[in-house]
Amino acid sequence: MNLIDGIKGNRFAVFGRAGMDMFADPIGTKSEDATTFRADLGGSSANICAGLVKLGAEAALVTSVSDDAVGRFCVNRLRDYGVETRYVRAVGGEARTSLAVYESRIDDFQNVIYRNGAADFQATEADMDAVDYSAFSALITAGTVFAAEPSRSATFRAFEHARTAGLPVIFDIDYRPYSWPSPEVASEVLTRAGEASDLIVGNDEEFGFMAGHIDKGLEKARALAAQGRMVIYKMGEAGAITFAEGQEIRTGIYPVTAVKPNGAGDSFMAGLLASIAQGHALSDAVLRGSACASIVVSQPGCANAMPTTAELEAFLASHPGPTV
Repeated sequence: MNLIDGIKGNRFAVFGRAGMDMFADPIGTKSEDATTFRADLGGSSANICAGLVKLGAEAALVTSVSDDAVGRFCVNRLRDYGVETRYVRAVGGEARTSLAVYESRIDDFQNVIYRNGAADFQATEADMDAVDYSAFSALITAGTVFAAEPSRSATFRAFEHARTAGLPVIFDIDYRPYSWPSPEVASEVLTRAGEASDLIVGNDEEFGFMAGHIDKGLEKARALAAQGRMVIYKMGEAGAITFAEGQEIRTGIYPVTAVKPNGAGDSFMAGLLASIAQGHALSDAVLRGSACASIVVSQPGCANAMPTTAELEAFLASHPGPTV
């Protein structure tokens, strides 16, 4: 199955972490001054799942969570959003589900991540072997799964299963330095993952990191695309460049008044894939992904801020843009 046909199948197996988000309330409050926090689902892959389902896709998360109240909270919220949880395994011992404590503010934004003994790193090759790949049309993974063992080897095993089943692999680089033992290991492993994927999505800093220097990121993206992959190179306010079938498609963004910086990449991925699945042209799908990102940064929270199809259409109808 080729990449576009796999995306149009609109049934995604998503690999990576689920976590709990706690964000200070009301908007503008610093965490150290807050007396009230709102809680919801978090974690890059879980956010992508929630975003996809809100936009009409089917998504199942493949991960591990801690066998405690926080892990169960995440599973319950996944189910509330309509995400399939049969491949979410609870693990005991000292493993803990990730916790993010952040704010709805741009100036002096703080996002405190608790990842010690992260439960999602405990996903095993046996977990990957248990997935029914025939039930899906594409595989998605975020780069955080590759930061430690056993989830690193396990996810590469999932890539092999996807190839055997004829599923395209979609890779969100999602580089988080705090999760990795060293930049050198991260660069090597993420490059290997990119070379095993059909679609790579990342920002200029992430591609620059993979290339060894920020100034070489665009060159790295072009090189990966020249090998037959689709690559989307995001540049923040400067928009994005999509490399596909020998073309370089440049697109802008939808300016909004942001209340926080996080969650944009997860929403972009969900909007991009759901829009391709709905039959939109690639350039339009990228723009719709950008609109989803703008919607999420303009609201508190991440999973809860992911737009539905109706909300996305209303935003596009009422909002000026995109930028050129």
